[in-house]
Amino acid sequence: MEKWFKFSWDGLIAISLTGIGIYIAILLLTRLMGKRSFSKMSSFDFAITVALGSMVATTVLSKSVSLWQGIVGLTILYFLQLAMAYLRRFPVISDLTDNRPLLLMRGSAVFHENLKKARVTESDLKAKLREANVLELSQVRAVVFETTGDIAVLHTDEDGQQVEDYILEGVKE
Repeated sequence: MEKWFKFSWDGLIAISLTGIGIYIAILLLTRLMGKRSFSKMSSFDFAITVALGSMVATTVLSKSVSLWQGIVGLTILYFLQLAMAYLRRFPVISDLTDNRPLLLMRGSAVFHENLKKARVTESDLKAKLREANVLELSQVRAVVFETTGDIAVLHTDEDGQQVEDYILEGVKE
């Protein structure tokens, strides 16, 4: 317990220099590899973002991991992210790594079975409709549970306007 309150200038300087070094490494790697490294386009992207955060924290705060080890680890994760982004272009890989978007509503019809699959309650759905400023169910064209876990509400005030097939391509009904 006494180590919790222990202070040393050497420790403070080491953490500061490591923090600065790992910050510079993240900036450079993100610049080289692209912003996708912090996106949440798929569950794989989310997992990489969490892993990057954990690796940064471990590198900065742990005495057992050097700055160079942290930079190498980050670089490996960035290259894995880049490789997976490329490989996900192939349907076989994409089917293994990505969730498919799921249709929760078409028009005013609620797909209760899909709500169960997505583990979304009707009150969650209603909250998203309110958040999207839907005033009447007749305005709703489609509600999609995206691969990121977000819920997209496609709506309009114009009668008869439908969602183009391209927008719902790949969405599981």
